[in-house]
Amino acid sequence: MTVAYPRKLRNKMSARDILKRVVGDRQIHLITLNRYRYNEQRSCKDLTNLIETLNGKPKELVQDLSHHVADEARHAYWLTDLLMELDGDIDTPPGMSYINEFERLIDEPDNMEDAVIDAIAAINVTEKRGCEYFSAHIHALKEAEQTEENIKIRTTIEKIFPEEAGHVRWGNRWLAKIAAQSPEKRAKVEQAKRKYIAIEHAAYECGMDILAGAELRRLNNLLEISKTMSVWEQTTYLMEKLPQTIFDPQLQLTRIDAAQRAWQRSPQDFMDKFIPMFFQGIN
Repeated sequence: MTVAYPRKLRNKMSARDILKRVVGDRQIHLITLNRYRYNEQRSCKDLTNLIETLNGKPKELVQDLSHHVADEARHAYWLTDLLMELDGDIDTPPGMSYINEFERLIDEPDNMEDAVIDAIAAINVTEKRGCEYFSAHIHALKEAEQTEENIKIRTTIEKIFPEEAGHVRWGNRWLAKIAAQSPEKRAKVEQAKRKYIAIEHAAYECGMDILAGAELRRLNNLLEISKTMSVWEQTTYLMEKLPQTIFDPQLQLTRIDAAQRAWQRSPQDFMDKFIPMFFQGIN
């Protein structure tokens, strides 16, 4: 079966590369922790909606999802308490939303069987990204100066990480269980995994990439998603998703906000570092 591994940002920067920089800048570090908190909190709502859609069938899946909701809620309050202690923000994080973009790129299945497969594949691939980030964050904090604050942050993430790994394992088990039922279902599981690998990577890059040329990279990611679909599905999907992919006002607002923050922190660094970094995106 297809095995999904999170891809690097623009095929260059790994999670460890990114988190090493994050840990070295307290403001960005707190924003990153708030993104974790927001994602865990938002997952509770999305998982609850899925449970209600399933309406009790299959029971075993509903049970696993219920346990998953409890885990995500616990992670959210651990991170909320941590941010309160560190005097960090606990609002909607600034910038592009990974979760919103992920949901925008999804196309609704025609029947409940496909919806279940898609839902598990989507959860599985996003949990793998979370595990990658938590592991990289722990590594970066171990390499950083062992301040009281860094130790508190690492302790919290180390509590969350094993449970996120457990979510990946139950997703793998469910996908394998469904695939074993028939060749037709195996093909559906394989197709869903390929599709959600592509969707997750597109959403991840959208949330991280605001540099020059991001619109064209988004278009390329959209085309990669469409390649996982049947020929007759591709045209409809592209026509629906293309306009906002290329003409997204939130991208421009995020660029302006990032530029303002960089200027306010250091006009000299804005000219020497931010501007060259922004235009490196077109290379």
